[in-house]
Amino acid sequence: MSQPSAVSRAFAVSAALPHVVVVGSGMVSHRFVEQLRAQADAACLRITVISEESRLAYDRVHLSSHFDQPRPDLALATPAGYAELGVNVVFGRASHINRTTRTVTVASSANDTELTYDVLILATGSFPFVPPLPGKDAAGCFLYRTLDDLDAIRTAAQALQAAGADASTATGVVIGGGLLGLEAAGALGKLGLETHVVEFAPQLMPAQLDTEAGATLRRTIEGMGIGVHVGKATSEVSVNGTGQVTGLAFADGSSLSADLVVFSAGIRPRDELARSSGLSVGERGGITIDDRCVTSDPAVYAVGECALHNGRVYGLVAPGYSMAKVAAASVLTDLGLTPASEVRFTGADLSTKLKLLGVEVGSFGDAKGITPGARTVSLSDNVRNTYSKLVLSEDGLRVLGGLLVGDTVRYSDLLDLTLSGTPLTVPPETLIVPPLPGGALLPAPANALICSCENVRSEAVCSAIAGGARDVASLKKCTGAGTGCGGCVPQMHGLLQTKLRRLGETVSNHLCEHYPHSRQELFDLIRVKGWQSWDEVLDAHGSGVGCEICKPAVASILASLHNDYVLKPQHAPLQDTNDAFLANIQKNGTYSVMPRIPGGEVTAEGLIAIGEVARKFGLYCKITGGQRIDLLGAQRDDLPAIWTDLIAAGFESGHAYGKSLRTVKSCVGQTWCRYGVQDSTSLAIRLELRYRGLRSPHKLKSGVSGCTRECAEARSKDFGLIATEKGWNLYVGGNGGVTPKHALLLAEGLDEDTLITLLDRFLMFYVRTADRLERTSTWLENLEGGLAYLRAVIVDDKLGICADLDAAMTHHVGTYEDEWAAALSDTAGLARFRTFINSDARDNAIDWVDERGQIRPAPLQPTSLHGLMPLPMAGGDD
Repeated sequence: MSQPSAVSRAFAVSAALPHVVVVGSGMVSHRFVEQLRAQADAACLRITVISEESRLAYDRVHLSSHFDQPRPDLALATPAGYAELGVNVVFGRASHINRTTRTVTVASSANDTELTYDVLILATGSFPFVPPLPGKDAAGCFLYRTLDDLDAIRTAAQALQAAGADASTATGVVIGGGLLGLEAAGALGKLGLETHVVEFAPQLMPAQLDTEAGATLRRTIEGMGIGVHVGKATSEVSVNGTGQVTGLAFADGSSLSADLVVFSAGIRPRDELARSSGLSVGERGGITIDDRCVTSDPAVYAVGECALHNGRVYGLVAPGYSMAKVAAASVLTDLGLTPASEVRFTGADLSTKLKLLGVEVGSFGDAKGITPGARTVSLSDNVRNTYSKLVLSEDGLRVLGGLLVGDTVRYSDLLDLTLSGTPLTVPPETLIVPPLPGGALLPAPANALICSCENVRSEAVCSAIAGGARDVASLKKCTGAGTGCGGCVPQMHGLLQTKLRRLGETVSNHLCEHYPHSRQELFDLIRVKGWQSWDEVLDAHGSGVGCEICKPAVASILASLHNDYVLKPQHAPLQDTNDAFLANIQKNGTYSVMPRIPGGEVTAEGLIAIGEVARKFGLYCKITGGQRIDLLGAQRDDLPAIWTDLIAAGFESGHAYGKSLRTVKSCVGQTWCRYGVQDSTSLAIRLELRYRGLRSPHKLKSGVSGCTRECAEARSKDFGLIATEKGWNLYVGGNGGVTPKHALLLAEGLDEDTLITLLDRFLMFYVRTADRLERTSTWLENLEGGLAYLRAVIVDDKLGICADLDAAMTHHVGTYEDEWAAALSDTAGLARFRTFINSDARDNAIDWVDERGQIRPAPLQPTSLHGLMPLPMAGGDD
C-alpha cells in the first residue's frame, strides 16, 4: 500500500474535544491507550474503548496460567483504572461503521449505541480457525482463545472427572501442534486429563521450527506423557448418540478416543467490520495499513493481529505493541496535538523465546535459512535432548538467525549478533556447543542489545543518560527499556552506573537514606567494631529509624557474622515477612513448610512422617526442583505444631524462606548409576549440612553431579560440582533465574578436603563483598578482574585474608542451630504465630482449592504444643 500524502491524511475534526474510539480491548488496544495517554492528557481528547468481552484487556500471553493454583490475576486494565485515566468504556460488539457520518454502532444485550468518532482505531484482533469438520460443534468441543473459553474447558474437565470412576481415564485432545496448541496441551495436563496433540504437518511447530528441532521438541513432550500425533489429517470429530464427542477419525483410517477436543489450529484476522465498511483488506484477510498504521480511510487506523502491513499479518504481541506506539504518535500528529511525527512501523522482528510445557524454545532471525546462499551449523544432542542451529551468511562471518530447543541460555547473545550483524571472531560452532571450562564469552557488539522486548540498544540508553536521565525509572520512561518482562533492569542499572562514573559524576552506593555506606562497607564496619544488634549499628553508623531496605540487610549481616537465632527479641523486628515466621508466605496468605532433605536422600520413615503431617494439617504436597518436599497451605497458627511433628521425625528447617543456602541437589552417583565416577550424594549431604543456615546477600543453590552427564544441573547453580575420574571440578557464579547464567570453572581435579576449603572461602568472600540481593552470577560479573581475581584471592591468597575466611566458616559451622528448634523452645516467642493478637480464632477468609485431588481434610481437633501455648481450632474447607 502506498504512503498517503500529507493532504490525503488531513481530515476534519469536531469543534469539541477530538474523540478517539478504539474497537477492541485486548493487549494491543490497551498498549495504544497507554501510549496515547502518555503523550496527551485528558484535557486534549476523549477516548472510548469498545470491549466485546465482559472483561477488559488481560494477559493472553500467559493464558494457560489461568489453570494454576493460586490463580494469577491476568488483568491489564479495569473500568476503574480506565476511569482514572479519563477513558470511557462501552461493553458490547461493534456491529457497523458508517465512515460518512463517522459513527460506530455498538450492539449490546440492552440496546444499540451509536458513537461518533473523529479517529477510529480498529484493534479487533483475530479469531481461532476451526477446520470445517463434521462434528466440530459437538458437545465437548472447545476453542482456546479467551478466559471464557478456558473456564468452559475447566468446567467440562471437572465434569468428566466427576463422572468417571478413574479420573485419569478422561482424555483431552488438542487439534494443532503450534504455539497455542502446545499451550492448550499444557493446560489440559494441568486439569488432570490424559492429553494428546494432533498436528497436520509432519512436525510440531512447523511455522517456527525445522524438522530436527521439531523432532527434539516431540521427544521431550512425549517424555512428559503427552501423546504426539504428527502428519495426521483429521477427517471427522466422532460423536455419540447424545451429541457428545467421543474421538477423532483421521484420513488414513486410524482414530483416537477423546472426551474433550480443543481446536487450536491457527488464527485469522478479524476484519469483518472493516470489510463491511468498505475499507481495503488483503486477499487472504487483514486490514491494509501503511507505515503510520493508517488504513485506506485517513480517519481510521488498525493495529495488532487484524492489521495487514506489507502483505504480512503479525500474530505476536510484540509487533502489535510497536504498531500501538506508532499509531498513537500518528493520531496525535494528525489531530494537530503534537508536532509532525515521523515514527514509522516498518515491520517487526519475529524472534521469540518461549517456554512450552516447560521446554525452552527460541527462534531468531532467519531461523529456516531461506536467505540465498545461507549456510547452517547445527548440534543435536540426544543425551541432553537439546537442539541448536545457526544460520550463517554465505561467507560464514555473520549470524542470520537460528533455533534453540531445550536450552536457550545463549538466546539473547545470539539474537544480538543477528540483529547487529557483528562479524564473528570465533568459529561459529563454538557459539552453540555447551560453554567450555572458563566460560568463553560471545563477542559483544559495540551497540549491544539491552532490552529485547522493546528492541532498545545501549546507544539509546547512553543517549538518555547524556540527556539527563539519572535513575532506572527515568531510563524506562525515555527509552521504554525494562517496561516489558523486566529482565534487563539489572543490566540497565549497571550501564547507568558505569556511564555516570565515566562522566565524572558521583555515583551513590549507599544502602539507603539511613546509611551512607554500601552493604560491603557496612559489613566490614560491623565485623571490625563487633556490633551485635541493630541499635548499636544504627547509633554508630546510621540515622533515623531505618526502613524495609536497611533493616533486613543489617539483620542478614548480623546473622552472617554471629549466627544468632534470627527471632531473638533484638533481631525479630528487623526480619522481612518470611523470616519473621520462618516460612514462605503464599498468595492466599498461608505459608509453605519445607524440611531440609540433604542431598535429596530420605528414608521411608521420613517420607511417611512428612505424609502424615501433610494429611493431619491438610497441606498440598509438591516435590521441588531442589529435591525437597514442599508442604503448602499451612496457616500461621499451625506452624509450631507442624514443626513439632517434623522435628520429632528427625527433620530440621530447610531455610526455604531465607536468603541463605537452600539446597544442594545431587544425582545418585557411583553407588547406583552405571556412569557415576564419584559419590555425589555423600558429598551433597556433607556440603548441605556444612553450609545450612549460612545467611547471605541472596539465596544460594548448589548441585553435585557424579559424572559429566550432569543430572544434578550443577552448572546452573551458585556453586556446583561435577565429578571426573581425576576428582571434582568446581564451578561458581551460575543461576537459573530471570537471566540464566552457566557457572564458570574455578578449579578442577580437586579432592574433597581441598574442594571444601575453596568453597568455604568462596562463600565467605561473597557474603562479605556482594551487594544487597546480588546473586553470585551478577557479583562475579561485577567483580573487578572477574574469575581470575576470585581465583587469586581464594586460591593464591592474594589479599592475605584466606585464614580469616576459613575462621569465619569454622565459626558458622560450630555455632549452627536449627531455627525451628530454637523457635519451639522460645515459649514467649511462640505468640508471634497467632493470627490475631487478641483472639484464638483462625483466619477463615482463606480460599481453599482442590489441587488435582489434594483437598484440605476435615477440621483438626484442638491440640497444644507441649503445653507451651494453646493452639486454636483448625478450620475446615475455608
